[in-house]
Amino acid sequence: MCAMGLGTKKMKVGTLFVSAGLSAILTFALLAAALTTDYWYIVKVDPVGSNGSHPLGEEELDSHSGLWRTCEGKNACILLIDPFGQQNVTASLQHLLSMHRTFVVLLPLSLILVVFGGMCGLVSSLAKSFHLLLFSGSFFLIGSLLTMSGICVYISYSNAAFEATMQIYESSAFQQVHISFGWSMVLAWLSFTTEVFTGTVLLIAAKIVKQQQAMRSAAI
Repeated sequence: MCAMGLGTKKMKVGTLFVSAGLSAILTFALLAAALTTDYWYIVKVDPVGSNGSHPLGEEELDSHSGLWRTCEGKNACILLIDPFGQQNVTASLQHLLSMHRTFVVLLPLSLILVVFGGMCGLVSSLAKSFHLLLFSGSFFLIGSLLTMSGICVYISYSNAAFEATMQIYESSAFQQVHISFGWSMVLAWLSFTTEVFTGTVLLIAAKIVKQQQAMRSAAI
């Protein structure tokens, strides 16, 4: 009976290792795609007036932005202002820059942690070590908190930047403006989900490995 139980748990933990590995790879791919694409924040402007113009005086105001650059109308994408090189700015702008530098650090750092966590997960799966699996699972969960924090800071930053822009122009200029978050952010949220799944699976695998070790000790 003990042998049958150990065999069943070996099959189960093996499935968990495969699931965690595939999920870790998917996490990296989703987060890397999110960081390198420019559809985090989308601005759509409906033309108004008899000549299809807009109160802001621009013909093409539609834009989409990523973490590193923004693309406006038919113009080529331009890099966002370096948040680390700004001095002598107003308090409100300094707040925006602080949020900017926060998410441009947190999200790439989270991607690095996914790579490191994947390496630890591979080693712990091969070694079938309870402590290494526990560390790897906890590491992925901590990384998922960084990912979520970076996304939330970006959302706050985008809303604050839009409000700051509205203060510069008349509110009527924004009646035809529609803002939304794009598919790049969806990829980031999906990576957060798979990162949590990976960490949880590794922790479950750690628990099963510990039970296997306890059963072997009892058999001896």
